[in-house]
Parts: sequence; structure tokens; C-alpha cells
Amino acid sequence: MSMTPNWFAAVMGTGIVAVVAASLPTEVPGVRGVSEVFWLLAAALLLTLATALGRHWFRRRDQALADVRSHTMFPFYGAVSMAMSTVGAATGSAGHHRLGELSVTVAAALWSIGTIVGVVTYTVMAGRLLQPYRVTPTPSWLLPVVPPMVSASGGAALVRHLPEGAPQITLLVFCYALFALALTAAVAVTVVVGRQLLRDGLPGTALVPTLWIPLGVIGQSVAAINLLGAASGHTWLHTVGVVYGTTVGAGGVLALATVITVTARAFHRGLDFTPAWWSFTFPVGTCALGANALGSAMHSTVIVGAATMLWCALLLIWSVVVFRTLRYLHRLLVERALTGFDRSSRLQPRRGAAGDGHRVDSSTVQVFSGLQAAPTDRTDHVHHIGVGYLPDPGDELAQRDEGHARHPHLRVLVGFTHVDDGGA
Repeated sequence: MSMTPNWFAAVMGTGIVAVVAASLPTEVPGVRGVSEVFWLLAAALLLTLATALGRHWFRRRDQALADVRSHTMFPFYGAVSMAMSTVGAATGSAGHHRLGELSVTVAAALWSIGTIVGVVTYTVMAGRLLQPYRVTPTPSWLLPVVPPMVSASGGAALVRHLPEGAPQITLLVFCYALFALALTAAVAVTVVVGRQLLRDGLPGTALVPTLWIPLGVIGQSVAAINLLGAASGHTWLHTVGVVYGTTVGAGGVLALATVITVTARAFHRGLDFTPAWWSFTFPVGTCALGANALGSAMHSTVIVGAATMLWCALLLIWSVVVFRTLRYLHRLLVERALTGFDRSSRLQPRRGAAGDGHRVDSSTVQVFSGLQAAPTDRTDHVHHIGVGYLPDPGDELAQRDEGHARHPHLRVLVGFTHVDDGGA
């Protein structure tokens, strides 16, 4: 089974529920129990996916390296970093009642690993942005540059666990540097993507969920600067956080209303499920986290109440996305069983067009997205499309595969990776 990094968005979307719940006032009913449950779910999911990704790199190194080189798939390695940082933050907050001081050690370890991975994805993506590219910019390009912002938020929670003086100041300065780096790159990417949207219009229906990603930057930045201001203990840094939060937060409200409208229209046109739906979860969670941090800084019960409402909406969205994800995976497993090679009956699945001169010679199966797989120029190999893969319109391989998929004689059953042309 093939593993691609975009599935780590599920860890982010699950872990942020726990992080927000742990930050809300204890007067909100059930927040402690919910935070612990979602922390455990996110931790288990992170362990499972990290193991699967490690096996993927070990067994299919060529595919893994191709994902890294791809402008379409590489950005999702930012999700790997943010998944680690999010679970780390959840461990330090929601897991503290269960693990005690051990939670701080685990949180610091996950934060450190997530930060290192995030700095790497940030550096690689920044380098690519400075070079000529022939692919269409998409909101997913924000994913590899935002991790330092998530690390800045997580680092703010770790400051109080360090000795006073130089250690705390060093971590604070480092986190503010991460915040500045992430914000600079996020603005640059947003300008590039925004220019593309103004020129070509909104993306296709299937890519509408990615329009929620910029909301994550807004919410996370408001949360980070206010959490860092509170951790610093300095009045002027606290003020900077409030001013930034109110200004950017107001823009975030308008952005949220806009993407809700666009998404509602997409659902009306028939927005089919893909793993990109996980883009609906983490951004809403960061907006709730940012609103709660800003409300706490301003001592505003109204803003904290808005954060609580966003968290409740997040629970509903998460439930819907999980249900659709499980149904999606079940359908893939059923398709795999139905199209599998039945050695006892010696039945072999065939391509859709009669007389196409190809047959399946292997039962090797990968999990694909809802997009139709199509053969490449080589007849003995089908171009790899990972779970939830949304091809960039400017990706050369994606364009070729889309052309193949539209050809009536090149339609291929999803799930088989080895095809020869020895006849039917």
C-alpha cells in the first residue's frame, strides 16, 4: 500500500481539536474529557502514519523521492511537521493530567522534531519560490512554509518550563524569529497564489477545500503572537499581540465568510469527497485557537465565546470529514477486493475498452485517490497517484495522465500497477 504525506493533515485536524479544547475556559462543559480523547486519537494516528511513511521510504524510495521533487506532493511534507508539533502541543496541554511532567518531555521532543522538519520544508520551498517554475501556484504551497508558525505557538507553551533568565529569553527570541520567517514567506506565497487566482479565477471544485489553508495562517499567527506575548511577561509585547490580533483577526473574519460562501457554492455544484476535505479542519481549529488567545489577552468574554463556537463547529466538521474518510477508505478496500486477482477462479480484471491489447499481470495494489489512474507512456507501469493526490494543472505528468484518462481506449481499472501488452 502506498503512503503519501498528505494524510498527515488528518493528524493536524484531530490534534487541533485537543489543543483548542485544552485552552478553552474550564467552564465549558466536557472540554477536558474531549481534549484527552482527541489527544490520544491524534497520537495514535501520528504513530500509525509515521510508521507507514517510514516503511514507504524504505520500500519505495524512488516514489518517495519523486514526491519530494514534485511541486504537487512536496508541500504536504509541511503537514508532517505540523502534525508532530500539534500532537506535541496536545501532549503538553491535554496530556498533562495523564502523564504529569513526562508530558513536557514528550511535548518538547515532538516540538523539536517538528521544528527541524518544518525548517527544512521552509528552506526547500523558499528556494523553489526563488527559482523559475512552470506549475500553477496553489494554496497548498503555504503548507511547507507555515510550520515555523506552528512551532512558535508550541514553543510559547514550553517557555514557562525552562529556568528563568537566559534559557527562557533564548527560546522566546527563537520563537519570534520562527514567527517572522513564517509570516514573511506566507505573505510571499499568498501574493503569488492571489495573483494567480485574480488572473485565472477560482480553482476547480475539487480544489476548493484548499482555499481554507490561508485561514490557518491567519489563525495560527494570531495565536502565536498572543501566546508569545503572554509568555514573555512584557507589556509592550502583549500590546503588539493585541494590535496584530485585532487587525489580522478582522481580516480573518472576512476571509472566513468568503471561503464559506465559495465552499457552499462548491457543495451546491457537487463537491465530491477527497482527502483534501481535511483542509476544512485545521484552519478552523487555528482560528478558534487564535480567537481564544486574543480574547484571553483582551479579557474579552465575547471573543472567547466566539472561539468556543468555532471549536464546536470544528467538532461538527471533524465528525463529517471522519465519516466521509472512513466511507472513502471502505470503498477503496471494496474496489480492491472486487478488482483483485482471483487465483482460484483464474479471473483477471480487464481494461474498460475491448480490444485494447492490454491485460493485468499482477495483483499488486496501491490505494489511489478518487481521481482515475491512467497509464504513462510506458505500458508496464502506471503513474503513481497517492491517496488524496490532487494533480497540479501545471504538472507535466499530471497533464499527460489527464490526457490519457480522457482517452476512451486508455481507461484503466484503479488499483493495478503492473500492466503488460501481451494481449487479453
